[in-house]
Amino acid sequence: MRICGIKLTHDGAIALVEHGRLVFCVEQEKRDNNPRYQTIDKLDAVVSALAQHGLHPRDIDQFVIDGWDGENESQFQVLSGVTSLTLKGAPYVERNAEDLLECFAGSGLLLDDRAFSYKSYPHVTGHVISAYCTSPFAKTGQPAFCLVWDGCIFPRLYHVDGRGARFLESLFPVIGQTYAAAGHYFGPYKKANPGGWDLGIAGKLMAYIALGSVDEDIVAVFKEVYEVHFAADTELASRYRANITDAESSLAAVHDFFEASVVRLGSKAPEDVLASFHLFLERLLVREMTNALARHSFPGPQRLCIAGGCGLNIKWNSALREAGLFEAVWVPPFPNDSGSAIGAACCAMVEQQGFVPLEWSVYSGPALQTGHVPAGWKAVLCSIQELAAILASNKPVVFLSGRAELGPRALGGRSILAAATSPEMKDFLNDVKFREHFRPVAPICLEDRAPDVFSPGTPDPYMLFDHQTRLEWQDKIPAVVHLDGSARLQTISRHSQHEVAELLVEYEKLTGIPLLCNTSANYHGRGFFPDAAAACAWGGVEHIWCEGQLFTKTCGTEEVPAYDAVTAI
Repeated sequence: MRICGIKLTHDGAIALVEHGRLVFCVEQEKRDNNPRYQTIDKLDAVVSALAQHGLHPRDIDQFVIDGWDGENESQFQVLSGVTSLTLKGAPYVERNAEDLLECFAGSGLLLDDRAFSYKSYPHVTGHVISAYCTSPFAKTGQPAFCLVWDGCIFPRLYHVDGRGARFLESLFPVIGQTYAAAGHYFGPYKKANPGGWDLGIAGKLMAYIALGSVDEDIVAVFKEVYEVHFAADTELASRYRANITDAESSLAAVHDFFEASVVRLGSKAPEDVLASFHLFLERLLVREMTNALARHSFPGPQRLCIAGGCGLNIKWNSALREAGLFEAVWVPPFPNDSGSAIGAACCAMVEQQGFVPLEWSVYSGPALQTGHVPAGWKAVLCSIQELAAILASNKPVVFLSGRAELGPRALGGRSILAAATSPEMKDFLNDVKFREHFRPVAPICLEDRAPDVFSPGTPDPYMLFDHQTRLEWQDKIPAVVHLDGSARLQTISRHSQHEVAELLVEYEKLTGIPLLCNTSANYHGRGFFPDAAAACAWGGVEHIWCEGQLFTKTCGTEEVPAYDAVTAI
């Protein structure tokens, strides 16, 4: 059974699940240096993604489109060739708390001049099912809670077990985009005329708050304003909660909340305001999760899956894990909408087979392309051992290996790697990436050595939890130590088949240090480099390693011949 999941709106992607295995997921931003959060406006992208894997649309047994904005149904305006189409889909949130798999059956999905039928499941259902089916809990058939907190919804709690999945409750009345909206009113991203949403601000604010300190008086102000505008039985709060499905109304209510906050906090340091707001939401999340678990009692140890855009907040993930409420907490590497095409395909899989585990790898994105490297670069064969020596000499390297990672974070497949031993390296990497200097650079570390360097240093293969750098290591690896001593750690087993693990082992042999700086290899505001040619055209660092070849800047003008890209690992 071949199922093709399609996410048409922001973070557009195409995923293929065959007999319970993820074959690929192609996010649009990772093709041809596309902008971040790219949509799919042309269905030709679906045909192209299938063709790259030797498939035609007629080879697909079931197409599934992720649901979107709408209380009862969603609509999408797309092109197929030159033909304009209006496709209908499921709504954002399930309409029946006991039946998350209630779907919209559509027709007229025009691919390569042939019309196909399709199904569409609610957007949030895709989050629930992708988070659970990729989890270790699904492999053992264990039940789990699932928290979904997306941009335009309250945090919603679900439970998945052998009988199915059902909605339990909304934890509290704050939509996910409220966190990003705070940046429109305080700090370096403050706007003269605040309005709208910004998908890129939340992660930056999470870095910026390390500059500030929590002020309990500020936390108290946010608590008071929250009650009046969102939670209590006031006219403002009641109207806000009643109109949660109206995006324009929700947006206006959030801006009213912050305008009221500015009146009382305008004289405070913005970094302290944002640090305090972050902690206010963190405490609210843990408290209301605790209360919800008391209301919904299930036998045995409890487990949690986290999905939705707020699942990228490593501090909140860690707070939930450290609260002692759950035996285990799982966050997939694509908790935001980058995983929605996978979620759409998994919905159809689950409808047919139940909540079975999905067989998958995080390195299931696009393969490296073949292209001509621009003039001014030379190519030589370069072993992993030789590359480790270059890194040990404090020279950063673009590292391109195998298929791209799923989700928004570079995990060694499309990375810029560098020694972490120099404090100047963080500034250099932020400069070439056009990033603010308060932004952290992540460490990628051998899993068995991580507890020596970080606390807790537990396995974290997808950079989704918060770790503190141990004091005795902070001066040894200053480039990956954030302003508050934390690190957005990625761990990888030294026995992994991925080449980045082999590189870390060789680097450790040379230096005794089991980690490197790791940041994404991309143009500013765009997805990962699709090939070595794009990395050379960018030219931010002197060395680019791709599938055993090292490309180095020269003064010559002769064009380097095309290289052969490996299509899988």
